[in-house]
Amino acid sequence: MEITSVPFLNQDEYSYFYSFFQNFDNDTENSANKRRKTDDFSEENNSLDEFLDILNDNEIPTSSLHIPGSETEVNNLDFESRVDLEQGRVRKSRKSSPVAFHGGETTGEGGGQRRRLWVKERSKGWWKYHNSDECPDDEFRKAFRMSKATFNMICDELDSVVTKKNTMLRMAIPVRQRVAVCIYRLATGDPLRTVSTLFGLGISTCHKLVLEVCAAIRTVLMPKYLQWPDEERIKKIKTAFASISGISNVGGSVYTTHVSIIAPKTNQEVFYNKKHTQRNQKPSYSTTVQGLVDPSGVFTDVCIGYPGSMSDEQILEKSALSQRSKMGQMKNVWVVGNSGYPLKDWILVPYTHQNLTWGQHTFNHKVNELQKISKDAFMRLKGRWGCLQKRMEVKLQELPMVLGACCVLHNICEIYNEEMDVELMFDLHDDEMELENGRGISVNALQARDSIAHNLLHFNHGK
Repeated sequence: MEITSVPFLNQDEYSYFYSFFQNFDNDTENSANKRRKTDDFSEENNSLDEFLDILNDNEIPTSSLHIPGSETEVNNLDFESRVDLEQGRVRKSRKSSPVAFHGGETTGEGGGQRRRLWVKERSKGWWKYHNSDECPDDEFRKAFRMSKATFNMICDELDSVVTKKNTMLRMAIPVRQRVAVCIYRLATGDPLRTVSTLFGLGISTCHKLVLEVCAAIRTVLMPKYLQWPDEERIKKIKTAFASISGISNVGGSVYTTHVSIIAPKTNQEVFYNKKHTQRNQKPSYSTTVQGLVDPSGVFTDVCIGYPGSMSDEQILEKSALSQRSKMGQMKNVWVVGNSGYPLKDWILVPYTHQNLTWGQHTFNHKVNELQKISKDAFMRLKGRWGCLQKRMEVKLQELPMVLGACCVLHNICEIYNEEMDVELMFDLHDDEMELENGRGISVNALQARDSIAHNLLHFNHGK
C-alpha cells in the first residue's frame, strides 16, 4: 500500500497563504461593515436617498404569473419590498392573492392563504355564440348537423349520465357543452386542437369528453333509437319495401362500408385494405360497419369493428343477422344485399352471370333500387359525421363505441327529419366486393329467387 506524505510549508509559501487569507478577512469585514451600515440606518441619520441607493445595489427580484386570456391578472410569487424604518432593515413579505380558489372562494381573516388549482383560462366565445339565441338555427345546423331542438332533446336524454358535480377545485363543465364537444368532433372530424380552441377547453379534456359522451349515447340512446324492429314495425317495413320494388316480405337492405384507421401496432395485415391501398397508392387500413336499414334509411341492426381485410360474406357470417337466422327469427323475411353477399334462404342478391333473361334483368333492377336505399343511408352517415371520412385516431378497442354513436346519431337525424346540405353528401369508394364463387348456395334459395323474378316480370308489381 502506498502512503503519500504532505510536506510542511516553507517560509515563502506560508507568507503567500497568510497574505491571501488576510485579504479574504478584509473583504469579509467590508461586507459586514456594509450590512452594519444598513442596519444602523436610523442611528447614523443617513438620508432616505442614501438608503435607497443601498437597496438599488441589492435588488430584490419581483416575479408575477400572468394567465393569458384571463379577465384578471393573478399574481403568484408576488413579493414587495417593505422598509421597516423603526427596525432599520429590509423585509420581503408575500402579498396575499386576491383570489384563492377557482369559483370565487377567498381566504378568511387569520386563516392564511389557501392553495388554488391554477386553470388556464381560454376563450369560449365561439361556443357561447352558438349556445345563445343569437345564433340562427341554420348556422347551428352547419356546425352540429342537427337543429337546436334535436340537440336539446339529446342533452335532456343524456343529462342524468353526463352531468358532473362541482368540486372545491373547479366548476364542472355543463352538460350542453360536453355533448356539443362530442357532436362537433364527430360531425366535422376537426383536430382536437381546433375543438379545444373553439370550446375553450384543454385538448385532453376534449378527447375525454368525446369518449364519455359516446359511451353515454351507447348506454342511453342506442336501446331507444337503434333496435331490432318488433312484429308491428316489421309489417310496416315489408309494406313500404313492397311498394318500392314489388318484392314481398323484404325486411331490410344491408350494406357494408369501410372506415380508415391508423395502422395498428399489432396484426396490421388483418386490417390491411387492398382496394383502398390501390386507390390511394399507399398502405391503407380500415375497419368495417355493416348496417341493415329500413325504407327511410334508419339502421335497425349494425355490426361494427371487424377488420378491413374481411369480405362482406365473412362479416355477415359473424354478425347478429346470421345468428338470428339460425335461431329462426328470419322466417318470412328477406334481406336484400349486393353481389358481395351470398344468396341464402333469407338473403336476396342480384344475378351476376351474363346473358340475363328479361325476368332476371327486372329482378336485378328492383334489387338495385332497394340497395340504393342502404347505400344512400351510408352516404348520409359519412356525410353528416365527417370523422368517418378521415383516418380514425382512437384506439381499436374504442372504435366500436365511437362508430356506434355515429350510427345512433344518424338514426336520430333521420327520425327527426333533419335536413342535410347537398355539399355534405359523400361518395362511397371501393366498398363493394365481389363474391368469390357462389359456393354453398341452396337449391331452395335459387328456386325462390327465380320465382320472384318470374312474378316481377309477369305481374308487374310496384315500380
